[in-house]
Amino acid sequence: MNTRISRIAVIVAAATVLPLSLSACSDSGSDSAKSDSSSKASASATESDDGMAGSGDTATKDEPFGPGCASVPKSGSGSFDGMAQDPVATAASNNPALSTLVTAVKKAGLVDTLNNAKDITVFAPTNDAFAKIPKADLDKVLADKATLTKILTYHVVGQKLAPKDLENGSFPTLEKSKLTTSGSGESYKVNDSAKVVCGNVKTANANVYIIDTVLMPTS
Repeated sequence: MNTRISRIAVIVAAATVLPLSLSACSDSGSDSAKSDSSSKASASATESDDGMAGSGDTATKDEPFGPGCASVPKSGSGSFDGMAQDPVATAASNNPALSTLVTAVKKAGLVDTLNNAKDITVFAPTNDAFAKIPKADLDKVLADKATLTKILTYHVVGQKLAPKDLENGSFPTLEKSKLTTSGSGESYKVNDSAKVVCGNVKTANANVYIIDTVLMPTS
C-alpha cells in the first residue's frame, strides 16, 4: 500500500513539473526568437541608414557647376573627366573656351610653372573674357612678358579652394597681391566683378574656376 502511494506521488510530481519545464522551454524559445527578431531589425535599420548615407553622399557629390559648364565637351581630353587627368595648363589647352588664356600662358612661359605646381586654384578667364579687352590693349599686354606674367599669376592662388571657401574669402595670389571672393551656392564673384561661370573643375594639380572677366592686379 505504501509502495503504491509513493508511486502515485511520483507521478503527480512529474505531472506538475513537466508543464513548468515545457513553459520554461517555450519562454526561452520566445526570448530567443525575440532576440533574433530584434537583431534582424537592428541590422535592417543599420542597412537602411547606410543606404540613406550613401544616397546623401551621392546627392552632395563634389561636381562642377554653373551655366558655362554646358560648353565643356562631354567626352575626350577636354571633358571634365579628361581634364582631371592632366595638370592644369595641359588641361586648359584641351578646353576650346580657354584657348586665349592658353596662348597667354605660353607667351609668358608659364606652362611648366603651372603644370608643376602643387595644390593650386586657377581662376581661368574665358575667350569672351579676353574679348572684353580692346584688341590694341590686349595685343600690347600679350607682347609684354613682364606685364602678362603679372596678370596671369594674379589669377593663381597657392592652395586648393573648394566652393565653400569662396563664400567670403581673401587670398594671396602668386603675383603677391590679394583677390577677394564672395557668393554662395552656385553663384560666386571674384573681386566683385568677375562671375564664376563654371566652377569646381578639377585637374590633376588644381581646382579651376572659369570666369567671365580678366582680373587685374591693383599694384
